[in-house]
Amino acid sequence: MTDWWKKACVYQIYPRSFMDSNGDGIGDLEGIIQKLDYLKKLGVDIIWLSPIYDSPNDDNGYDIRDYYSIMHEFGTMDDFDSLLNEIHQRDMKLMMDLVVNHTSDEHEWFRKYDDFYYWRDQPNNWKSIFSGPAWTYDKVRDQYYLHIFSKKQPDLNWENHKVREKVYEMMRWWLDQGVDGFRMDVINFISKEPSLPDAPDGDGSPYFMNGPRIHEFLREMNDEVLSNYDCVTVGEMPGATPEDAMIYTNPKNREVNMIFTFEHMDLDSGSNGKWDLKPLNLIDLKENLEKWQHALYKNGWNSLYWNNHDQPRIVSRFGDDGKYRVESAKMLATCLHMMQGTPYVYQGEEIGMTNVAFDSINRYQDIETLNMYHEKKSEGWSHNSIMKSIYAKGRDNARTPMQWSDASNSGFTTGRPWIDVNPNYKTINVEQALQDSNSIFYHYQSLIKLRKTYNIITTGKFKLIHRHHPNVFAFERIDEHEKLIVYCNFSDSTHTFDLPNGEILIHNYHQLDSNQELNLRPWEAVVFYQN
Repeated sequence: MTDWWKKACVYQIYPRSFMDSNGDGIGDLEGIIQKLDYLKKLGVDIIWLSPIYDSPNDDNGYDIRDYYSIMHEFGTMDDFDSLLNEIHQRDMKLMMDLVVNHTSDEHEWFRKYDDFYYWRDQPNNWKSIFSGPAWTYDKVRDQYYLHIFSKKQPDLNWENHKVREKVYEMMRWWLDQGVDGFRMDVINFISKEPSLPDAPDGDGSPYFMNGPRIHEFLREMNDEVLSNYDCVTVGEMPGATPEDAMIYTNPKNREVNMIFTFEHMDLDSGSNGKWDLKPLNLIDLKENLEKWQHALYKNGWNSLYWNNHDQPRIVSRFGDDGKYRVESAKMLATCLHMMQGTPYVYQGEEIGMTNVAFDSINRYQDIETLNMYHEKKSEGWSHNSIMKSIYAKGRDNARTPMQWSDASNSGFTTGRPWIDVNPNYKTINVEQALQDSNSIFYHYQSLIKLRKTYNIITTGKFKLIHRHHPNVFAFERIDEHEKLIVYCNFSDSTHTFDLPNGEILIHNYHQLDSNQELNLRPWEAVVFYQN
């Protein structure tokens, strides 16, 4: 088996918001099929679907009621078979979301098997990631059950080997259908400290992140299931350090191919967490990404991402979604795609979709956002200060419908969309992007092609340059006989450097502003190639 995923580019689809084929306002599998040629044109290799399994939708599908059936809003198993076939016919692959830290409380296991979940007569003091306590009282059992997330998402007890056998059985079933891998939701939460002790301030993460048996469980999963298939695996692992990742992703350890880190996504958060806003310090970002590039070089593998269904839109977050939206979106893409790792593109990123600012909390849908709003209100925060945090960091920024055209509801649906469309769809949409040869879309297309053309992007060593420059992220990729030199301006001011030798591989302005010097204009990105 080859490491085919090292040169691949992954495109994440959030099915509910991608394309609606039947006018009910909810994206579906048939809608995805209709847009596969668009994804093929972009050049992506792997499509990752956020959960499509049967679910009561308390957390938009991450609360699974039945792992073996499709959510009725998305279609049927026949629709899934058609989708998989159409993806494979286009020489692309399909990665499914694997959600096995928890199920829905409506899963038959929750009532059928006493020992599949964590039950206690007296709960500990842990808090849920979605606000409130991490334990809920169940009248039927006269006990409390653990849920790190929503109270409708009870945590599975992986200490029970029967739980693990059921999970492995389900994974084999999907791989036998022909799926090509899994993105594993909060997979480093599956091993808890068995005593479930109280935690300072109720933060139980030291007892469930990267827990005592996590490597044992992942190796068992690999031995029992994954090693028997030519598939790709990426583990979502909040709280994992580069040192952790070296263990998780080293092929010798037989765990996962790569992980999602959260460190670079926490750099614009204050000491009170995600909703405590602070400006990004570019030097912090550079040094964090450098740390990961160095740690996993020849030891493991990085996943590269700015956006996903849980993160705000990167052009609004680290870029400029106004005057320089196109330039900054291309710059951010260039910066990411020139590093070592497998890049991930989240739907709409390739056309520069932006954050949204709904005028009422009632227009928001995300459980985390709504819970936080009510909690902060009860703590005395003003409405305006809470909304400022939601506009910056709320998960619904990523979940507004895909903007296909300037037609009604952005061409996403003929009905009423499940969540409102971002009003800027009239000017930011796929139809417009495809007609503009200088669009963000074609810049992403070029970056994906370059990865397949130049081995140095996959194999070269990373070297940070101009480390202390507060506005420019510059680095080299170095192989035995080749070098890439990458300059990315994270500001709306101009900065001057010595002009590197070499040909220009990709650039987000029409031509260089140079006369023996490199004058980096606002949000400019340029890559030089030397051999």
